[in-house]
Amino acid sequence: MTAQPSKDPLHGITLEALLTTLVERYGWAELAKHVNINCFKSDPSIKSSLKFLRRTPWARKEVEALYIDSLQDVQHAETAPADNPWANWQSKKPSER
Repeated sequence: MTAQPSKDPLHGITLEALLTTLVERYGWAELAKHVNINCFKSDPSIKSSLKFLRRTPWARKEVEALYIDSLQDVQHAETAPADNPWANWQSKKPSER
């Protein structure tokens, strides 16, 4: 009997990995617009943000929700080019155009 994979998108993701992914995707300024907390606005760092998020359940839930939404955006972006006939035009060699 094999174990079924978890359907929880946060399963196996540490808070640090989640936050690092969001910072790489949005940057601190944009992240602060999505989740209005001071640790994202004033001298932001992964370390200080982790400390705050671990002590503040409502803020952690908002950050986790943003992460889940960003995963859905990435999945949507990966499937969208198939609908767009111009999506891969740059990948062709000049002689093929």
